[in-house]
Amino acid sequence: VTTRLAWICLLPGVPRMKGDVIILKEKYLDLAIAVADRLVKPIEAAEGRFVLVIGGESGSGKSVLAAALEQVLESRGIQTVVLQQDDYFVHPPRTNDAARRADINWVGLQEVRLDLLDSHLKAALEGAGAFVKPLVIYGEDRITEETIDLTGIRVVIAEGTYVLSLKHVTYRISLARTYQETRDARRKRGREPVDPFIEDVLAIEHEIITSYAGLADMTISRDYQIKD
Repeated sequence: VTTRLAWICLLPGVPRMKGDVIILKEKYLDLAIAVADRLVKPIEAAEGRFVLVIGGESGSGKSVLAAALEQVLESRGIQTVVLQQDDYFVHPPRTNDAARRADINWVGLQEVRLDLLDSHLKAALEGAGAFVKPLVIYGEDRITEETIDLTGIRVVIAEGTYVLSLKHVTYRISLARTYQETRDARRKRGREPVDPFIEDVLAIEHEIITSYAGLADMTISRDYQIKD
């Protein structure tokens, strides 16, 4: 069994939020290997921790790429931890959906405690040993807390729709697939109801995410090719 196939066997599903599961496919492991090959030297050259963010639209592959990249880096002796922007929403998922439906102007950066996430990335860069972060329990529609132990951690990955906008970042990766192109993937994931309102939400997110795409150090094309 090759190392790459061993990852596939070990990772049939990786927890994201409580009640949510990521299924890793071979194409994401292949992509993670290619990304890691490009990042090893910058990571080694960094004086302290390396903070990487992976941004993109709903269903574009942010979570699976982050999970795959974590495993690839760990296999190379680079201890890594992944943070999900979804844990930093002001409201838990069903409550947030209700808030959006009550006022669609709620959709946007203000839905997420980006300042808190950015402060955690800053703490990581400054050598903090740990921090306490929010944790969404998806099935229970509530938010609790968890402690992230940074002992020995060399790379911190944060993934989410708006993470390209964060300031305390070493390197940014943007996934170029749009919400129109990921519609089938989102339906298979089954986390979002299929209705016109969701499409309106995704259109608003698209405009916001597109405005930050130019900050990316690396872009992953819709066919999973790396573009610097």
